[in-house]
Amino acid sequence: MAKTKILFVTHEMSPFLELSKISEITRQLPQAMQEKGYEIRILMPRFGNINERRNRLHEVIRLSGMNIVVDNNDNPLIIKVASIPAARMQVYFLDNEEYFQRKHVFCDECGKFFEDNNERTVFFCKGALETVKKLGWAPDVVHCHGWMSALIPAYVKTAYKDDPTFKDAKVVYSLYKEDGNDFSLGENFAEIALTGNMTPEDVALYGSGDYAGLYQGALAYSDAVVLTGDDVGEELLNIVKKSDIPAFEVENHEEFENYCNLYEQFSSIELESAVEA
Repeated sequence: MAKTKILFVTHEMSPFLELSKISEITRQLPQAMQEKGYEIRILMPRFGNINERRNRLHEVIRLSGMNIVVDNNDNPLIIKVASIPAARMQVYFLDNEEYFQRKHVFCDECGKFFEDNNERTVFFCKGALETVKKLGWAPDVVHCHGWMSALIPAYVKTAYKDDPTFKDAKVVYSLYKEDGNDFSLGENFAEIALTGNMTPEDVALYGSGDYAGLYQGALAYSDAVVLTGDDVGEELLNIVKKSDIPAFEVENHEEFENYCNLYEQFSSIELESAVEA
């Protein structure tokens, strides 16, 4: 029987970038799944404060060279890779000089949210899926972490739904209590997010551009949501309930059997919610 393939998409991961608890979970979870026999791939942005020399990043020539269209502009995508020898894992980094070669991640030195974070998000989500296509690797499960991956579920279920790489993929979205959620990607975010044969209706739920809108859109296209042990807040819980998708609570992320059970249910019985509506 073929190994279940899991794609992890995140905007942070230890030891490369540590902004929140997401970095800890995205470091431990893929390794645990790999040790249990799953085939995994990990993708994240190559933000400018990730030290290439210390982390031994190097370009993957065969994957680089694509252009990702964002707001009608072509943007070159460079793919780099680094290994975590102790875990025998590789992490693929999506790089672009204009979007990621800066000292700060989401805000400038004065704490102001970058105006082009909307374009950076679209570039990352599109680039992630195009990279997986170029890898020639069709995931069974796409597990998204962090608000910057919020467009992935919509893309998988609309623009890429007939693509052989993603047509059978299920999408899991993890919700976290993230600091600094008072941002906005702008009223035109949904318009910029359109790709392929998508229609404005496909991204209507993302229209507000704030974090609640991002999660509302992401969950509308996800097959299951994971609630972390942290208090994700009443607003997000209400979004989960309205989305009417299976929800799983994971209080201790070191108990990885919970994730195994979740991933396996995609290929066996019908998902049932573990959280009361």
